[in-house]
Parts: sequence; structure tokens; C-alpha cells
Amino acid sequence: MKNLKESWKNDLKSLRWQTFLALLVAGSINAFGVTVFLAPVNLYDSGISGTSILLSQITPASLSLFLLVLNVPLFLFGLKKQGPAFTIYSIFAVVIYSLASWLIVDVLPIDVRFASPLAGRDLLLCALFGGLISGVGSGLTIRNGGAIDGVEVMAVIFAKRLNLTVGTFVMIYNVVLYTVCGFAVHSWILPLYSIVTYAAGLKTVDFIVEGIDRCKSVMIVTEKAKEINDAIMEEFETGTTCFDATGGYSNAPKSIVYFVVNRFQIAKVRAIVKRVDPAAFLTITEVAEVVRAATAKK
Repeated sequence: MKNLKESWKNDLKSLRWQTFLALLVAGSINAFGVTVFLAPVNLYDSGISGTSILLSQITPASLSLFLLVLNVPLFLFGLKKQGPAFTIYSIFAVVIYSLASWLIVDVLPIDVRFASPLAGRDLLLCALFGGLISGVGSGLTIRNGGAIDGVEVMAVIFAKRLNLTVGTFVMIYNVVLYTVCGFAVHSWILPLYSIVTYAAGLKTVDFIVEGIDRCKSVMIVTEKAKEINDAIMEEFETGTTCFDATGGYSNAPKSIVYFVVNRFQIAKVRAIVKRVDPAAFLTITEVAEVVRAATAKK
């Protein structure tokens, strides 16, 4: 218990006003995408946001109310697992999302009752731009240490218990949601277009959180580690990591050279390895983020 209190205390000390400012922007962007492109033409966002849109259509209550009522309890439920900083940031983002949605729908002179003010009733345009813009808002929220949808917290808490990945849990939730929407509105056109929204939003979140141009990690298994290492460092002016290995079939001594490059350097890497050691085994994998430990500490 003492360790938990100390951990939470340190977590609360990490709160920054700059992050709240970024979340203010993120929540507003998310609200703009949903209320200007999706809700006016009865398309559905993913997760709790999509659930809130459906409930606002079939009940007298507003979208902004459901966003608060459904999301806040889920973030509080996940407080112990996620920590106070994540919970505070997330609830703040949801409050901004809800407030901005209310302002756009009920206060500002924007007519979003029957069509999108920018895309009309073109379902494809609304699905794409609604997904892209709300994805930017969600991505910025995640990048700043929070979440704008409570289903993500549910996924973290329950996915492992159900022997699922977090992504699979969220996908199953959305499939169920869109199926329910289809039966509720007696049409499958809107739920199917909503899948386009989900796909566009998901890809946008990846771009915002992990970057459009991800780095590549390269691992080379070779018997000419020094030659390859020297060639790589001379060509790219970057450091490498070398460690000893043993061939599983031949039991021959080998070395592994590991380093990170960008995608434009991959062709040169292949050419260097082929020139220095044609028998080398090379693997290339995507890296979501590269952080130096010294610069990560604050």
C-alpha cells in the first residue's frame, strides 16, 4: 500500500499544464470530426464514442451527456491499473470532447442537424474525414498520456482475462456495436460506412502516435561482423551493436550486428551486406519509436 501511494504521488507530480493544453486541442479536434462529419449523417464512431452517437439517436439525451456518463466511470474503474495521471488526463480530454460537442451542436451558429456543413450528405466523404479528424484527436490524446475513449481502458483490463489482445478486444467491441446499430436503424449502409470511419481513424491514430515514417531495425547474422560494422558506420555515420552468437545447425561461431535506420536507407543496407558477406542472414523490422535513455529521463 505504501509503495502504491508513493507511486501515485510521483505520478501526480508528473502532471504538466502543457499536456492539459494539448489535450484541450485534442478533445476539440475529436469533437469537430464527430459532430461535423459523422453524427449529422448518422454515421458511428468507434468505441464509447460510437455507442454515445447511437444512444443519442434513439433517446432524447444529447451526445455530450452520453460521452460523460459512459466514459468517466470507465476511466475511474481503471484508476488502479492505469494510475492517477492517465485517469486525470483522460477525464479532462473527455470533458473537453463533451463540452466542444455541446458548443458545436447547440451554441455555435453551425447547422449540423441534417447534413455535414462541409461534406453534405456524402457518406463516403463524411466517413473518411470524420475518421481522419477524430483519429487526429484520439492520437494526440494517446501521445500525451491519456485516452479519449473508455473502451480502451476496458480492453487493457479485460483483454488478458479473455485471452485476447487489446486490439482484438476493441475490434470485437466495434463489430458488436456496428451490428447493434444495423438492427437499431434497420439499415446496414450506415454501419458499413462506419467501418470505413473506424479504419481511417485507426490508421490516423497510428500515424499520430508512432509517426508516419517509422524507423527500421536491422539485424544481420554474419561471420564478417567487423567488415559489415565498419561499412555501416562509414556509410550512415551511426553506431551499431554487436554480440556473439552460434549457428543452431552448424554450431559455427557467428556475430549479430544490430542497428536502426530510416526506410530510405534500407536499400543501401542490403547492398552493403550483399557486397561484404553474401552469406549473411538479414532481418528488417518496423520500429514504433526510438528513444535514448539519457534523453528520456526528466
